[in-house]
Amino acid sequence: MLPAHSYPKLRAYSHLAGHYGGPWQNQQFEFPLFTGPIVATTNCVLIPWESYKDRLFTTRVTAVPGGTRLKTSDFSSVIEMAKTSPPLVERKVRESTIGFSHNVILGIAEKVVSAVKSGEIRHFYLIGGCDGAEVGRNYFTKAAAAAPNESLILTLGCGKYRIRNHDYGTVAGLPRLLDMGQCNDAYGAIQVAVGLAKAFGCGVNDLPLTIILSWFEQKAVAVLLTLLALGVKGIRVGPVAPAFITPNVFKVLQEKFDLKLTEAEPPAELFQLAS
Repeated sequence: MLPAHSYPKLRAYSHLAGHYGGPWQNQQFEFPLFTGPIVATTNCVLIPWESYKDRLFTTRVTAVPGGTRLKTSDFSSVIEMAKTSPPLVERKVRESTIGFSHNVILGIAEKVVSAVKSGEIRHFYLIGGCDGAEVGRNYFTKAAAAAPNESLILTLGCGKYRIRNHDYGTVAGLPRLLDMGQCNDAYGAIQVAVGLAKAFGCGVNDLPLTIILSWFEQKAVAVLLTLLALGVKGIRVGPVAPAFITPNVFKVLQEKFDLKLTEAEPPAELFQLAS
């Protein structure tokens, strides 16, 4: 629900009270604790446990065994269940600022460019993508935490849950962590990179930009292929290589695009700022 709070039409309703839960892989532990109906709209939904399958609804082509598939836009059954559900215990953890779509960021591009020229902002990090339960995903958490104070961190996709529970403070009057939305908002991140390159009169590869892409399935691979098709170099991807990257393929990508796999620990060179 996190991105939904950025939509003005939804924000107009007090029923959208807050975000619940973390990344997709935690749903089978978090959904049993949620007392109301759950509507799943994407392929990230898992086969539900007995404890909540009668409260799980899916839409359009999304369907799982045990859930109820809504074949039309009639949500009356969901609404009726919500009205009779036990109250959810309030567990306010913290507040965070979201909604930094490419339109928003490009709308303040002049401020960002000015901060770069003055030296307040010296680097940009794009850290995000998919999330999962594999060992090695704390790499992204460590990378974000080690990013210099003079940097902005852009994030998107479920990978944001690896880095968003930390207070990064502000720089140049902006939150250092800019949440751009979901993985399908990767187009926006590309537009920001292109917009900044245009503002500085250089290519994307000449920007003080580091891309660290966490991947799990096909959407993140599509993002990677898009970035490569645009000629973006120096990307780090992990925690393991996508299955299609055989040793020979990786050698070609390394030679042509300087593609790197994430290491056991983020290297110090990632955080060295150009003078």
